[in-house]
Amino acid sequence: MEYSTLKPWQEIGETGIIHDVDSLYGRFHHIIDPRGAKGKRYSLVMLLTVILLAKLVGKDKPDEITDWAKNHAEELEKLLKLKRSWMPSHSTIRRVFQDTLSEAEFDQLAQEYNQQEQSGEGDVLALDGKALRGTRIAGQERNDHVLSVYEVQDQCVLAQQTVDSKENEIVAAPRVLEQVSLAGKIVTGDAMHTQRAASQQIVTDGGDYLWPVKENQARLYEDIQRLFAPDRPKPGFGRIETDFLTAHKTNYGHGRLEKRTLQTSAMLNDYLDWPGVGQVYRLEREFSWLRQGKIYKTSHEIEFGITSLSRDQASPAKVLQSRRKHWLIETGLHYRRDVTFREDATRMTIGASGRILATVHNLVIGLIKRAGYNNAAKARRYYDGHLNEAFCLLITVNPHS
Repeated sequence: MEYSTLKPWQEIGETGIIHDVDSLYGRFHHIIDPRGAKGKRYSLVMLLTVILLAKLVGKDKPDEITDWAKNHAEELEKLLKLKRSWMPSHSTIRRVFQDTLSEAEFDQLAQEYNQQEQSGEGDVLALDGKALRGTRIAGQERNDHVLSVYEVQDQCVLAQQTVDSKENEIVAAPRVLEQVSLAGKIVTGDAMHTQRAASQQIVTDGGDYLWPVKENQARLYEDIQRLFAPDRPKPGFGRIETDFLTAHKTNYGHGRLEKRTLQTSAMLNDYLDWPGVGQVYRLEREFSWLRQGKIYKTSHEIEFGITSLSRDQASPAKVLQSRRKHWLIETGLHYRRDVTFREDATRMTIGASGRILATVHNLVIGLIKRAGYNNAAKARRYYDGHLNEAFCLLITVNPHS
């Protein structure tokens, strides 16, 4: 009689490593390798694993990944159960991005994996684009551009769509949103995405939108601005009765004091020609920069916006909180990719290599968050000295189980 120590959710990989079926390492086994068998020294699973491990321990550019792998060849040989300690060259690593991986297939893998790993606790999906400056070719103005749907609570990219330019994000938004479950979620974006078609799509799919409104929607902007304009009644006439509700929030940090005041109103719900409108808002931001206890600079901003969230669903404080969460895509995703992972400084100009690199970074950022780290740089420093734990993130679905 034969016995197996495998759990129902586990399987054995190409070199005998036991891993979770739905782990990243497990999913790597299902990627089609277009290379012929002749002369193929390294399997695609091994190459992807080395790349992800190098990213987790703080190595970014292909030559850094190569040097790190060669310096840890014996350790990687034991960890990955390889037959020999040969490690891939710089050109081999680059070919994985340039020729070997299918962009569509790898994007699909990342999308399915990150959506599988959602905790379900987050309610805000941030929609925003990013230029991949590392893909720019000398003498040309154009670089690759991607539009992402980012789950701010779990810090993971649920879907990513390639677009031709910043302006074409409007066309790409419906395509990337249809790849994500919107039911019960609040979709935020910048004023470019304040569009009727996207709003209707979100409401139809059971979600809600929260958009800032600027002059690109001139009539809508004027109507909201007029509603919140100071009421100066003529002599003999009383003030117009309003339904305004207000929330305040003050934050101080890094020498900057920020005061936010948000007013909401449902008075335009029956007037505006906009899908599913529940409230409009006016957000006032006052910034003061302090040095030695004295204010040396100030600024003032006013933003108008619209949301499908009704007053029963969202108080002014809830609207303010959800609007602020949108900017976590800048600090939690774009900043990390640019600064922590040096994405823009890594030259990837051939084919889809730059976009595939962005997807790799999306995966690593999600792995780090699920491991319990809020500081990606700190996590990479830790895993640099704990390679076994970094590998555990790749072979398990829940690293804490």
